[in-house]
Amino acid sequence: MSKYSNIAHYQDFSELMKIVETNGNDYDIEKIRSAYSFAEQSHGDQRRVSGIPYILHPTSVACIVAELGMDTDTICGALLHDVVEDTSVSLETVSRRYGKDVAKLIDGVTKISKIPFSTREEQQAENIRKMLIAMADDIRVIIIKLADRLHNMRTMDCMPEQKRRDKSVENMQVFAPIAHRLGIKTVKEELEDSSLRYLDPVGYKEIEDALILNEEERDRFIESIKAQILEKTKDTIKNVYISGRVKSINSIYRKTVMRNQTIDQIFDVFAVRVIVDNVPDCYNVLGVVHDIFKPIPNRFKDYISMPKPNMYQSLHTTVLDRNAIPFEVQIRTWEMHYTAEYGIAAHWKYKLGMGSDGKAENRLSENIERVRRMILDQLQTEDATDIARNIRNDLGDNDVYVFTPKGDVMSLPKGSTPIDMAYLIHTQVGHRMIGAKINGKIVPIDYILKSGDIVQIITQKEEHPNRAWIDICKTASAKSKIRQWFKREKRDENIVEGKAMIDREFKRQGINLSEDEYPEFFKSVAVKKQYNTLDDFYAAVGYGGIQLWKIMPRLKEEFQKTYAGDIESITVPAAPVKRSRASSGVIIEGNDDVLVKFSNCCNPLPGDEIIGYITRGYGVSIHKRSCTNVPRDISACEEPQRWIHCRWEDKIDEGFRSTLQIMANDRTGLLADLTIRLSQMHINIHTLNSRELKDGRAVITITIDVMDKNHLRGVISKLSDINGIEEIKRL
Repeated sequence: MSKYSNIAHYQDFSELMKIVETNGNDYDIEKIRSAYSFAEQSHGDQRRVSGIPYILHPTSVACIVAELGMDTDTICGALLHDVVEDTSVSLETVSRRYGKDVAKLIDGVTKISKIPFSTREEQQAENIRKMLIAMADDIRVIIIKLADRLHNMRTMDCMPEQKRRDKSVENMQVFAPIAHRLGIKTVKEELEDSSLRYLDPVGYKEIEDALILNEEERDRFIESIKAQILEKTKDTIKNVYISGRVKSINSIYRKTVMRNQTIDQIFDVFAVRVIVDNVPDCYNVLGVVHDIFKPIPNRFKDYISMPKPNMYQSLHTTVLDRNAIPFEVQIRTWEMHYTAEYGIAAHWKYKLGMGSDGKAENRLSENIERVRRMILDQLQTEDATDIARNIRNDLGDNDVYVFTPKGDVMSLPKGSTPIDMAYLIHTQVGHRMIGAKINGKIVPIDYILKSGDIVQIITQKEEHPNRAWIDICKTASAKSKIRQWFKREKRDENIVEGKAMIDREFKRQGINLSEDEYPEFFKSVAVKKQYNTLDDFYAAVGYGGIQLWKIMPRLKEEFQKTYAGDIESITVPAAPVKRSRASSGVIIEGNDDVLVKFSNCCNPLPGDEIIGYITRGYGVSIHKRSCTNVPRDISACEEPQRWIHCRWEDKIDEGFRSTLQIMANDRTGLLADLTIRLSQMHINIHTLNSRELKDGRAVITITIDVMDKNHLRGVISKLSDINGIEEIKRL
């Protein structure tokens, strides 16, 4: 059974009314009733894929929104969020009946997909861009969108498997990080857990079964801890409330499956949460806990004096009971608890009369503004497919906290550099930066910031950002501002740099074109990317608006389709099918039996230094360590845990594919001599393509089987003796 199988997947209007009437807010009940009646009438006989009346979906979304404490207009927006998209009702009608605010929320949530896109990935990314535009105007849009996505995930079992997986990946990459930054923990954790259930059902079930198996023992343990803390605090601290908490399945999964740990090795699988009336009592309870139990060194975190960027505040400490069982204790006030569970939604709870001190209200407003700034930065991203990755980087849950020389605390994503810090302070500070001091000492520009660092940015009067900074900095905001500066200030330089970058990449990929052939070749690409001239295209490559690694597969395919015709007809012998198991010559560290495939981007051979990448559902992909698709610094990449050590077996008895590019003077019989020589060496040929160049030469690309790197050297040496061959290089 799923963790969420007992949740009422569909809720009717009577349940919505119970939530509205009991949560203590001042609602316009008649407006909510009217919005429901209008939605019910508009959707009529429409039904969900499962056969359930459609009206139950927006009603259920409204229930989630109401549980988060949102205002009347947000609840009405949730009830009506599909009427414009899925019925004949116009936005003007909604605006006239329920006001401009409700209409604006609905317009923000509605999925608009009228623009044709070349790929499904681009279409999804463009929808995200439009959602961000609406969010920048009113953050309540994303509250409704998150509730809509959450209810869709609760009812996803009736959908096709691929759609379940697609939505789950989107949740992990976009919606869960946004929910995290907004501090809505309940939504974030359920989105992640329900998505994991579809992405890795086996791993999810193993963890779920382990938690259920230990449930009775865990409950007894937590009750014992609660009793000991209450006994020690009953005479000194008033109104102490204690509850138990179990870590979310996705959080356990990330530490067990992805970090190769067991549940027993995780300190905070379960925890005790202590809630008190005020901040001094938080620290008093901490003293009591450390008096009763033995604290584990370096496992104490004070998020009260230094809150997380999503407004989360608590004291965290990990301790050992008398049987040496580790567990976590979280200590917070009721206000902190509400903010921890509902995050930015608390902003509207306070506006509706729950009350808040000025400092808390300022933190909420500052966080709304930070999310809005992030959104506006994303809208500058020219490649829409970058948006999901940028959101994951900038809104993830691994932040570092650094200090300015004046003592102000600033939070940045893990892996950030002084460049990110400079642009976070102000765009002009970033443009004028020439260096940085960390804790009083000058450091390299690519220094990785650590929590507690005191960062001083060194500037000059003139603006001189460096193009290389784009690859060094971490945050999308900094990258975007650097690109915009170069786009605005250095067009001629961008054209030259972009052309040089293309020339280098074409040479590496074996694409041989003269400059006269460039305009026609790039015409289709430039039109798709909406650049009017070839210089505009070069400039976009130069300042980073177009990333070559993304478009190279399409360019290479276009080149082979248009230019790579055979010089002469030739019969290529069939190659044997190569096995793709661990026994194919590679030993994966820590795994005895795993599916192995060799990447086509670099075709590694025995003798090459190699590294493995854990793919999603297709085993381990083996790359050369020098492959352009392998990050230079594994620890600083997005998912370092997916790169694993591997090595070649001592004895390998099968062939491996390797691709060669041969430059030669074109002549009759060249290909025949080439294939005869390979046949004499008993070399299997997989593919062979050739084309004539304008200067009387020919370029030949051939994929063959060899045993290892030394074997390949011998093959190249013998092929080099053929008359007319000038150069042979391995691709």
